[in-house]
Amino acid sequence: MKTTLALLLPLGALLFASHREPPATLRVCSDPNNLPFSNSAQQGFENKIAELVGRELRRPVAYTWWAQRRGFVRNTLNAGSCDLVMGTSSGMEMLATTRPYYKSSYVFLSRRDRHVGIRSFDDPALKRLKVGVQLIGDDFANTPPAHALANRGMINNVVGYTVYGDYREANPAARIVDAVVKRNVDLAVVWGPLAGYFAKQSSVPLDVVPVSPRLDLPYLPFVFDIAMGVRRGDSTFRKQLDEIIERRKPSIDSILTAYGVPLVGIGTAKAGVEP
Repeated sequence: MKTTLALLLPLGALLFASHREPPATLRVCSDPNNLPFSNSAQQGFENKIAELVGRELRRPVAYTWWAQRRGFVRNTLNAGSCDLVMGTSSGMEMLATTRPYYKSSYVFLSRRDRHVGIRSFDDPALKRLKVGVQLIGDDFANTPPAHALANRGMINNVVGYTVYGDYREANPAARIVDAVVKRNVDLAVVWGPLAGYFAKQSSVPLDVVPVSPRLDLPYLPFVFDIAMGVRRGDSTFRKQLDEIIERRKPSIDSILTAYGVPLVGIGTAKAGVEP
């Protein structure tokens, strides 16, 4: 999952933001090269859900494009060039988040013809496999799966793939999926929406299995609520979005499932890719 830096608006700006008239367009802050989430051709599921929100608000959608990495919120939402981030971790402090519109999980991704059969970080067979994991940022910070493997003494058999990738290529975050397809790794632990989407696009059948456990003690979660984000003072706008998310949940779920997003509910996991 991608991360950004927090930048709080001055109090006066926040008060102004909460009372101003809404713009004529739904101005969305988005990444131009980040399928399955979004791209400049508006082919991602966040683009489709933004269109749904725009129809509900009766406002056309316009985009501010910026690579979703450090500085994303500062240079888009908090700079006032757009008003809505379509996908962020629920409760992220740098902005105000809506109610979650989906919950997903990290997954084990493997070629079906390999019959890897891994379903848990505690499976001893993991130590005999070359495992790909996602890393975040220019400093290659560890994601929860990287910590989970390291906590179990698996370091030398782990290969890191940056979430950001080479922006000169299409879909740079998909290199970890390519590594599984090309047998460069035996298995990868990947954020579910990314894995599910590219597994559906792959000519090689892939298995997408939600990781277990969902929470590694003392506190290392692998399942996350994903919400929409607005400026901290936009309380009226946030309430409108909450109402749309609740009212149009079946339509939102349908979009997510069409993109292969593994949707996690209470006590169950529903993957958009058939096992």
